[in-house]
Amino acid sequence: MPKHKADSQAMLVLEHLKTGAEINPLEALSLYGIYRLGAIIFILRGEGYGISSRLEFFKKSSGRKGHYAVYKLEGEAV
Repeated sequence: MPKHKADSQAMLVLEHLKTGAEINPLEALSLYGIYRLGAIIFILRGEGYGISSRLEFFKKSSGRKGHYAVYKLEGEAV
C-alpha cells in the first residue's frame, strides 16, 4: 500500500515507462492527473531507476520560445 499519493503516482509513471513509452508533463496530466511529473521522476531516480530526459522546444502563441522535458526509462533500478 502506498504511503502517500506520490507513491501511487510514481507507480503509475513507472508502469508507463516500463512499456517503453516516453512521457511528458502534458501526457502525465491528461493520462494520470499528475501535475508535477518532474517531482515524480526525481523520486524514481532516487530509487535507482535510470531515467533519461531530453528537452523539446516549441514556439508559444506569443511568439516566444518554450520547452518541456520528455522522460524515458533507460534501465531498471540498481
